[in-house]
Amino acid sequence: MFFVFKFEKLGNEVVVDVSPKEVSIALLEDGKLVELQKEAKNESFALGNIYIAKVKKIMPGLNACFVDIGHEKSGFLHQQDMTAVFPSAQKYIKQVTSDRKRLFSISKATFTPTFTKDANVKEVLKVGDVVMTQIIKEPISTKGPRLSCEISFPGRYLVLMPMSDKVSVSTKIKSPEERSRLKLIVESIKPQNFGVIVRTVAEGRRAEDLDEDMELLLKRWEKTITAVQQARQYPLIVHEETSRAVALIRDLFNPTFEAIHVNDEVTYEEIKNYVKFISEGSEKIVSYYKEGQPIFDHFLVTKQIKSSFGRTVNFQHGAYLIIEQTEALCVIDVNSGNRLKNNEGQEENALQVNLGAADEIARQLRLRDVGGIIVIDFIDMDNADNRKLLYDRMMENMKNDRSRHNILPLSKFCLMQITRQRVRPVLDIDVEEECPSCFGTGKIRPSILFTDTLEEKIKSVKFDHNISSFRLHVHPYVAAYINKGIYSLKWKWKLTYGMGIHIVADQSMAFLQYMFKDSHGNEIDVTEEKDLKTPSKKKKDTKETNPEK
Repeated sequence: MFFVFKFEKLGNEVVVDVSPKEVSIALLEDGKLVELQKEAKNESFALGNIYIAKVKKIMPGLNACFVDIGHEKSGFLHQQDMTAVFPSAQKYIKQVTSDRKRLFSISKATFTPTFTKDANVKEVLKVGDVVMTQIIKEPISTKGPRLSCEISFPGRYLVLMPMSDKVSVSTKIKSPEERSRLKLIVESIKPQNFGVIVRTVAEGRRAEDLDEDMELLLKRWEKTITAVQQARQYPLIVHEETSRAVALIRDLFNPTFEAIHVNDEVTYEEIKNYVKFISEGSEKIVSYYKEGQPIFDHFLVTKQIKSSFGRTVNFQHGAYLIIEQTEALCVIDVNSGNRLKNNEGQEENALQVNLGAADEIARQLRLRDVGGIIVIDFIDMDNADNRKLLYDRMMENMKNDRSRHNILPLSKFCLMQITRQRVRPVLDIDVEEECPSCFGTGKIRPSILFTDTLEEKIKSVKFDHNISSFRLHVHPYVAAYINKGIYSLKWKWKLTYGMGIHIVADQSMAFLQYMFKDSHGNEIDVTEEKDLKTPSKKKKDTKETNPEK
């Protein structure tokens, strides 16, 4: 008998889970979850979308206006998000929309900086005016999306900015010689009236690579401005950002990537084609996941989500974080918990806990995409050198964070303040599960009858819904029980109701929870009237019979 042990090579991996309702993307660094993004498929707003829209309301007191972009929440456009050439840009848009047969070239337009910082919106806009605007921040809480008239098209190496002439290089590129080289290349290939930002990943790239990226971005601009020219009613979306999966790959992809796993064939082809375009030969790292087990379970993402979200997060040797999130502020408290004390004293023990907390907090900020003001209450340390060491550790940990941020040194109370760019709502996943069997009442049907309930549902799917091939998702413990033995329950059901029954051990399921999915991954509704009895009615009855409560 031979035993084969499989050791998977760890590195940077992306796992893309596409379901009928949403797309979830997880970034793993050496097997550890560091970024998670979720987007509903019916999401109205998307970062980077460009609209030709109408001004709905002027707010002189705020020096801003509300813009109708065709959704329930109007977009908010502030004077600070209008460029110095805004009046010239408005004139150019009018020239484009006035002639639907012949496109007015942007190279012929004149963009003069006439809109100063102290200018008022009402000087250049009135209700009903048409503006070309882009979403720069997704809706948060009751606020609508934040808009900007500084249009940009992000590419692999460059960011193209029409109606501008400025060329700038990422501050993360430190070498003066490299900065000068990149700037000279871009100035030689960019057309007139276009500004460019050179991204960090462009460092060391050839002129041919930058030129290819420029050509692709110019095609996007031409397609967008043509849509503006042909628009017959407003508001209208004229440029839609690529899918979240492709956008993430565009921003993150580098030669250190070991693998990209996708469980949807269409998304797989999109990502594969994009990776092939930006890095010929690298498309082989993109794989199509076809296994029966949920993709997030297979790559241990579900388990990490369950342990990484929530109010309390454990990180090492009994120490833990308390994370409290409000709309404007995030407060993180560091606790040593039941961690064994260091023999070298309280100061050394506090330093070790704080350093471990700095590692976990940097990960949590990326994972939850926390934005705004963040205040961290570290364990008190008297030694100034230790506080400096902790500050340096946090600075090092945050280097991989793509969002703009600023970290202040620790105060004498060992408080650290961080500001981090916020462009979308904080990802808040409730890891506490409501019992699907008792709905919070504390009482359930006898567990021994649970498999009988499952068999009733299988019978309903087979005969009432006329579906012969389907997957039954259950908790891994329940799946183990169903698969147990030579003549298992699974085979009993297969022989009775057909071979199209597949049992899936799903870590996202609660203990006595179940879900049926058809062969296309769509959920099958097997809820009956008796299953809908929840304690909410019971609570209501209690209030009625006990009014004093």
